[in-house]
Amino acid sequence: MAKILLFGYGNPGRGDDALGPLLVERFRRPQRAHVRVQTDMQLLIEHVTDLQGCGQVVFADADVGCAEPFHFSAIQAQQDDSYTSHALTPAALLHVYRQVYQCDAPAAFLLRIRGYNFALGDSLSDRAADNLNAAVRFINQRVMQS
Repeated sequence: MAKILLFGYGNPGRGDDALGPLLVERFRRPQRAHVRVQTDMQLLIEHVTDLQGCGQVVFADADVGCAEPFHFSAIQAQQDDSYTSHALTPAALLHVYRQVYQCDAPAAFLLRIRGYNFALGDSLSDRAADNLNAAVRFINQRVMQS
């Protein structure tokens, strides 16, 4: 079975922006041999090394604009405006991977979980918690069973 990397990113100090890291924490225990989990506040160029040896990567993040409860889509390597900044989009990180390793990045997906409250000091909203639970069920059914 191919290794899966679940990478949740967002700021836990900003309410619903914690959705990505919270999703990943749900899969930290019990450990599964074919699943690695990682969190950070943002995607950095250094994270390109985390993709090595993976067959599939799922990036999870909060999103204020997607439909409820979440949106799941395949993503491709693409250079964008974030390419030259400190924080990258998932597509830009895949692009960097291709440049560094001279091969295609693992199959990658973006799970955008609908959030509502992103102010500094906010706690997770009830609606976002419901969306998180739906996303966890989806990942269990769609990703963990593949």
